[in-house]
This record gives sequence, C-alpha cells and structure tokens, in this order.
Amino acid sequence: MRKQKKITKPVKIIIGIIILILILFIAFFTYTFKTLGKINTVKLDTSNLEISPNITNEVDLDEIRNIAIFGIDSKDEEIGRSDSIMILTIDKKHNKLKISSIIRDSYVEIPGRDGKDKINHAYAFGSVDGTENGGPTLAIKTLNRNFNLNIKDFLSVNFSSLPKLIDSIGGIDITITDEELKLINENSTSQLSSSGTQKLNGSQTLAYSRIRYTAGGDFERSHRHRTILTALFNKLKSTSPTSYPGFLKELLPLINTNMTSTDIISLAFKINSLSSHELIQDRFPRDDCGEGQMINGIYYYVFDINETAKQMNDYIFLDK
Repeated sequence: MRKQKKITKPVKIIIGIIILILILFIAFFTYTFKTLGKINTVKLDTSNLEISPNITNEVDLDEIRNIAIFGIDSKDEEIGRSDSIMILTIDKKHNKLKISSIIRDSYVEIPGRDGKDKINHAYAFGSVDGTENGGPTLAIKTLNRNFNLNIKDFLSVNFSSLPKLIDSIGGIDITITDEELKLINENSTSQLSSSGTQKLNGSQTLAYSRIRYTAGGDFERSHRHRTILTALFNKLKSTSPTSYPGFLKELLPLINTNMTSTDIISLAFKINSLSSHELIQDRFPRDDCGEGQMINGIYYYVFDINETAKQMNDYIFLDK
C-alpha cells in the first residue's frame, strides 16, 4: 500500500488562510444583503418609461448608466414635489462620474398632462393616484421625454431625512458665504460662528439645502444641492470601509429605489472603480438656453428644449 503524503505545515497555513477568506467573504455578503434588505424598494414598469429613441448612436449605452436622484420636500403625509432633481451618470467609457442638476422651475411637457408645467411638479402629479410608484415613474418619463435620455432607475430621499444622513457620517465640509451663514443660522438648531469652509451638521446642512432667496436664485440653489452631493462623495471616499456598515444601516431606510440589492452592490463596485476621480458636475438648462418668465402670474424657466437636450446628450454620453 502506498503511504499517504503528509500535508506540510506551509500548505496547512495556506489552506487555513483560504478558508478564513471564504468565511469572511460569505459573512460580508450575508451582512451586506441583510443590510440592503432595509432599503425601501419600489417596483416600476420599466417597459413604459419613454426611453428616447433619439439617443446618440456614437456610444455603447451599456457603458453609460444614468440614475435619477430626487430630493422630495414634503412634511408628514403630504405629497411632495421633487425640489431637487439630479442625474447621476456612471460613465465607464470615459472613466468618469458625473452629476447633472435640472432647474426645478424648468417649463416642460409632463406626460399625460395638458400643456406645460414645472418639471418638479411631475413627481407630485404622479403620486396623486395613491400608488407608491406613480411619482418616480412620471418624473422619470418626464426626464426621458424632454431630454432624450435612457433613465430606468431612481433614488429618492426626503429632505426631512437629510439631517440624520449627514449626522451619521459626522457632518460634511462646505464653503459658505456671509449671506448663506445668516440664513443657515436663522433656520438650524445650532449656530455657525463664521463663513468660509465649515463642517456642517445635519440641521445646518438641511438649512443650507433649503436656501432659496439669494443672489443667483434657483441656479445657486441647484448648485448647493450638487455641493452637498459632492461633499458626501468626498467624505465617503475618505472614510474607512469598516465604517460603512454603520453608515448603511442609517442611510438605507431613508431611501426609496427600484434597484435590487444585487444591483446596488454591482453599482457600488462600479462607482468604487471610478472613485479616484472627481465628481464632475453641470446644470441644465444652461444660461445660454433660456430665461425666467412670468406666465399667467407664475414664474417658469423657459428654455430651448432641443438645444438643451443636445447639450445634455453631449455631456452625458459623449463627454463633451
């Protein structure tokens, strides 16, 4: 009979390390899926989101994914409007992360509605039927129809949840003006001593996000929303991965989305692969495309829809 070969000590060590890695890998994904189960999942009919047939054919759309982000401003059981509308672009072709703000007073067509209205009303109009998916569905349709986009996914968070989110990561660094300082201190539970670059807590960040009547108006307000998102992005880049479980535990219950747990994990890996880069940002419509107008006593931002759609497609898909 052949003698069995003894497993040497180095081989035992290697086998032990492999088993340990497998155990940690399984534990990580078990915890991750359990944590992601806390997210509020909304089912959308993706067959009827008015994906534009006019998107440029110069790029493989599988390499460029767009996700709508809606900041909903509502209290208690009120139906809220999407007072913050942004599009997150994961651009694997050009190796970039991009964020696009949409001016909330933009005068656009809203599917199923007569005439035109403010784009931020679409979310509220879609919610009046009482279904959980009506708001984001109509808001996504509106974005796709007016700007020739391919959005199928969304994330939404209520502004009232912002303080908890910001406090869960220890605040964010934002540079504020003297004018903003005054308004933040008037509307937050704690005071800042001076302008300049400051660490804002949750209450102060909410007050900052809601500033409306300053020089620059809604353009500056949309810029503040992008500033908050960029500050969050930078904070997470510099945060140790060991802190992620606690952060996700606080964050995920505040979010509504149609994305699955598996999809979110896949998305996180894609974003992480691009996280060494800056979060590039722009705002639409741009200044050269429109102007504010009073129509029947209501303020709207009226703009050249065809030129704006072209500018957005160039920026999002072609990286121009």
